[in-house]
Amino acid sequence: MSDVNIHLIIRIARQELLVNIRNKWTVIFAAVFGLLIVGISYIGIMAEGFSGMQNFTRTSASMLNLVLYIVPLVALIMGTLSFTSDRGTTELLFSQPVFRGEVLLGKILGLFFSLSLSMFIGFIVSGGIIVSVTGTEGLMQYVLFVVLSLLLALVFIVVAVLIVTFNRRKSRSFGISLFAWFFFVLFYDLIVLGISMLFKGQTANYILFLSLFGNPVDMVRVAALIILDNVSIFGAAGAALLRFLGGSILSVILLVGSLIVWIGIPLAWSHRMLNRQDI
Repeated sequence: MSDVNIHLIIRIARQELLVNIRNKWTVIFAAVFGLLIVGISYIGIMAEGFSGMQNFTRTSASMLNLVLYIVPLVALIMGTLSFTSDRGTTELLFSQPVFRGEVLLGKILGLFFSLSLSMFIGFIVSGGIIVSVTGTEGLMQYVLFVVLSLLLALVFIVVAVLIVTFNRRKSRSFGISLFAWFFFVLFYDLIVLGISMLFKGQTANYILFLSLFGNPVDMVRVAALIILDNVSIFGAAGAALLRFLGGSILSVILLVGSLIVWIGIPLAWSHRMLNRQDI
């Protein structure tokens, strides 16, 4: 991908952004995500005897599970839909005198910007309401939580692109994307815990520690809980991480760096397969 034309990538990204903004599913996601976040900020901990609007720290902790469940699913679906919905237009774009990597980056960036815009609407509306009621306590943690949410979205967009590039069939790509969501969000932790129970002591801790980096959902969960100082619910993998590294800041840096690796490797793999395909 030498001599990459940045202006061309931006033009492709802008076009992809406009296409996704016109997509009714993007609008629906923005509306539903915004309503859920605002609702969570109000009722997130009422079950524990609290009522009324929460501050930023409590809001972030309350909406964490929502982000971990919905964002990967929407990113996988939108990524798969974007790269399979109009094969004719995509093939025409690839037939132009441009590098395939430029088309790939442009479409990914456009899709990411559209998904980010949808998420920002909910985060900003909720943040504005919280500031007006409770003040700015915990605002920095809230901003960092938003950044982690966007990183999670980008990871699964790139994973969706890898799935589509590998399969090239719409129905099969959607099936694998849904399986990927079930695996990372629901099954992965159960499998890891089952394996770790076969071992004892330090070996089990090593398994839990290493397994954390095999799942971007777990990495975002642990990083968010560290940022929110919610050490009581880190879980076994998060507790093992803190024991191994001996500090919160280093742990967050390592997790964010690992998320970037999760973006880079599928992207490079997709680009390599795309260059070998006859489109």
